[in-house]
Amino acid sequence: MRRTTTLQIFRLHREVQSALMKGIQRLSSVFRMMDLHYGMRGLTNYHLSCCVNTLLQTLSATWELTDLLEKWKTAGMSVDSHNIPLQLKRVLIAMRSDLPQPVPHRDFLHCLDRNRVRLNIQHDADEVFLSILNFMQQQIDDKALALEVQKLYRISVETHLQCLECSSVQTGMNYLLHLSVPIKEDHNSLECCLTSFFEHQELRGINCCFCAKCGMKTPSKQGVKLRSLPRILCMHLKRFRNSLGHTRKLNCKVTFPESFDFAEIAPEAFATDFAQTQCKYSLYAVVVHSGIAMCGHYTAFVRHRMNQHWYYADDSDVQQVSWEKVQTSYGGQRRDTAYMLMYRKCSQDEEEQPELSG
Repeated sequence: MRRTTTLQIFRLHREVQSALMKGIQRLSSVFRMMDLHYGMRGLTNYHLSCCVNTLLQTLSATWELTDLLEKWKTAGMSVDSHNIPLQLKRVLIAMRSDLPQPVPHRDFLHCLDRNRVRLNIQHDADEVFLSILNFMQQQIDDKALALEVQKLYRISVETHLQCLECSSVQTGMNYLLHLSVPIKEDHNSLECCLTSFFEHQELRGINCCFCAKCGMKTPSKQGVKLRSLPRILCMHLKRFRNSLGHTRKLNCKVTFPESFDFAEIAPEAFATDFAQTQCKYSLYAVVVHSGIAMCGHYTAFVRHRMNQHWYYADDSDVQQVSWEKVQTSYGGQRRDTAYMLMYRKCSQDEEEQPELSG
C-alpha cells in the first residue's frame, strides 16, 4: 500500500512539474510575442545617452538599414571596439531579436566616445545622426555596401548661384543626407518650411560671393533644386537659433502630415532633369526635443512596421500611443517639440492601401 502511495505521489509530482514547465514556456512565449508586437525595446539612459537612445530607436525602425548591415560580412572584426557600424549592427540586430538578452547599446555608446562623440555631454541629435552616417561611410570596409547605406539617405541636388551684377549663373551638383529646413517664429507647416528652403536667397554685404566674370565679390542669388529623392527622407527642423553668442530654442508650432506627395507640396523644388515618378512619403519616426537649448531631453515616436501603430520611446520606457499623441509634438505652447522627421518613400502597394494609424 505504501509503495503504491509513494508511486502516486511521485507521478503527481512529475505531472505538476511538467505543468509548471509548460506554463513557464507559455509565459515566455507570450513575453517574446509581446516584444515582437512592440517591435521596440527600451534603452537605459547611460551617461546622458538620451540623444543616442532616441536615434537608435529611429535607426531600428529604419529596417532597410538593418537589412543592409546584416549583409555586411564582419568575420574577424568581432573585437573591433572602435568600429561604429560594427557596433551599430550588433545593437540593431539585438533590438530586432525576440531573445530576452540585454541590448548591447552601452558598447555602442563607448564606441562613439572613442570616436569623439563623448559620453556625459548633451549632444545635438541632428549632428550625431549625420556623424553616424559619415562614420558608416568611412568605417565599413565593403565600399559597395557603404555606398548602398549612403544612397538610402542621399538627396541629389543642383545648386545655382546667379550674379546680380552681370546675371551670369554658376551651377553645381551636390548631395545632402538630410534637408535642414528653416522655421519662422510663428505658426509653420512642413509645406511652408519646404517652400522656404527652395526659395532663392539673396546674398549681400558680407555674404557676397565671388563672380568669375566680374572678377570680384558681388551680390548674388542662390537656390537649390532636387535632382533625385532617396528612400529615406530625413528632415531637420531648425529650432535652435544663435544670436550674439546665445543659443535659444524656437518652440513655435510646426505641423507635419503622416504622409505627403513632394510633387504636390513643393512642385517648384525639382530640377529639369528630375526623372523620378514616385515622390510620395509616409512618416515613420519623429525625434522630439524637450526643454530649452542648453538643457533638454530627447525622446522618439516610432511607427511599427507591421501593425502601423505608433509607439513612444523615452529611454527605457516604451508605450503604444495614438497619432493624436504624435501631433502634440507640433509645438506651440509645449516645449516637447518635433526636431527631426523621418519619412519613407511609399511603394506601389503602400500607395494603394488605406492610411493606417495607431
